[in-house]
Amino acid sequence: MSSALETHALTRRFGRVLAVDGVSMTVPKQAVYGFLGRNGAGKTTTLKMLLGLLRPSEGRALVDGIDVATNRIAAARKVGALLEAHGFYANLSGRENMDLTRRLLGLPKTEIDRVLAVVEMTGDASRRVGGYSLGMRQRLGLARAMLGAPPVLILDEPTNGLDPDGIADMRRFLRDLPGKTGATVLLSSHLLGEIEQTASHVGVVHAGRLVLEGELTTLRAGVAAQIAVRATDAKAALSLVRAKGLKAETRDGEVVATLKPGQAAEPACADLNRALVQAGIDVVAIGPRARSLEGLYRQVTAVEAWKEAA
Repeated sequence: MSSALETHALTRRFGRVLAVDGVSMTVPKQAVYGFLGRNGAGKTTTLKMLLGLLRPSEGRALVDGIDVATNRIAAARKVGALLEAHGFYANLSGRENMDLTRRLLGLPKTEIDRVLAVVEMTGDASRRVGGYSLGMRQRLGLARAMLGAPPVLILDEPTNGLDPDGIADMRRFLRDLPGKTGATVLLSSHLLGEIEQTASHVGVVHAGRLVLEGELTTLRAGVAAQIAVRATDAKAALSLVRAKGLKAETRDGEVVATLKPGQAAEPACADLNRALVQAGIDVVAIGPRARSLEGLYRQVTAVEAWKEAA
């Protein structure tokens, strides 16, 4: 699969602060790429360089094969973006706001109807934006980003401030978008759960560096298996698990044991349960934990933190 977005050793300094440090990322076409990292990790700065809003100190950013630094206008025509600021006129209707952008882009009026239908906002388009919920504003922002059918959409924290229903709707919409429109979606977030339930590919940025990238199912398969134990005496259970040579910690009242590479979860679970019962520790629940993006993120950021401390 060819790439919709690429960066090569992309770097940005603000004085002595190295905000983005040699990021080389590849976003396949028609993927939902989750760009994941804690606040301040360098995500938004990277997005701004992809959009031509910031010039890189070093390196290159390409959109659909076009170098952003040398041909910013041509690259911009390939991208629709939704950043935190929406910039809508509250006293105008959704359709009137869309028409302002449509005219600037020189697009036909039919384009407004097309994108409003994609984001399921046709019925509310005649209402004033000042009366919209945050979720409706987010959808209108997505519609505006899709005017002209750009092959790439760059979205920075699109679920910020949404209620649970709004988050679920946005998640479903973004997950289905490549199949509906053929677009590629680069989705920036610090929320592990949202990325895991939405993205097909993921890139993890830590302290300005891209420390992990790939297809989510493949990356998740490489996470070490874990067993979660809920016992009446969590402290004793933790000591026993560690005594058996396993790494373990307590999370939300459970003892989470990380198995050794290649160790099968079900036999290890049965063995651990037997050992706990024989030690007189009452087991309330025990079972393998699903391999998750959270586990993957914990592993890779722990390694990076160890490198920084060394």
